[in-house]
Amino acid sequence: MARCAFIGLGVMGYPMAGHLQLSGHETTVYNRTRSKAEAWVGEHGGAMAATPAEAAEGADAVMMCVGNDDDVRSVVHGDEGVLAGLAATEGPATLVDHTTASAELARELAGATGELGAGFVDAPVSGGQAGAENGQLSIMCGGDPEVFEGIRPVMDAYARATVLVGPVGHGQLTKMVNQICIGGLIQGLAEALDFARRAGLDLEQVLAAISKGASGSWQMDNRARTMLDRHFDHGFAIDWMRKDFGIVFDEAARLGASLPFTQLADQNYARLQEQGHGRWDTSAVIELLRED
Repeated sequence: MARCAFIGLGVMGYPMAGHLQLSGHETTVYNRTRSKAEAWVGEHGGAMAATPAEAAEGADAVMMCVGNDDDVRSVVHGDEGVLAGLAATEGPATLVDHTTASAELARELAGATGELGAGFVDAPVSGGQAGAENGQLSIMCGGDPEVFEGIRPVMDAYARATVLVGPVGHGQLTKMVNQICIGGLIQGLAEALDFARRAGLDLEQVLAAISKGASGSWQMDNRARTMLDRHFDHGFAIDWMRKDFGIVFDEAARLGASLPFTQLADQNYARLQEQGHGRWDTSAVIELLRED
């Protein structure tokens, strides 16, 4: 069992840290809003820290799951940051960043932890809030194979699949691939369902007929019925997807990659944000078709 710290108790981090504690890992949490850390300790046990440095000091594994690149830097650097805690830690330690962030940031963190003799893995996740709550996340990892093998048993507490896809930064690049796929899948599913509705088809029978064929997907299995019911107060928020798309577009510009379908999806999400629906699930794109 490992001594763990978990930084960031949002909709993903809160249950992920809970699975660590439930699996027997001695877990200390830090959250910017103290009341959420207090609630977590009340529910799961473990401990809470006043600063990221305090949480990280003495830990074998430090996990982070915060908002974006700037949020990561704010909890990593400075006298109260994670790196300060790792610098005061005796023995090997590994920093794992589950935040969906840039590959550039991952390489920056790898350099900083390396100077302290600590390991680093960039490990963004997929599976949404339900995957985090059920301990069934897919984790895309970038890092040194030896460091990855050492930390994988800890991450398995909340994962269904944990894959090393390459060196540092490749986890974040793989998450970008994941988000590109999701954007296109949801747009296609929305158009298909709207087409079926306008054609007067029995939508339940349509889904029964096609969901196990070539067009079947996680999105169809988990979002088609909620889309038809116009239920969007769940899942992965449009605001978050647009943040992720911003990272994707920055990297695409560096690579010279063309992403016309992803740009269309982003434009549709921008329209929903303008209508005040930024916290709706990404499947809400179907609502734009109802305007016709």
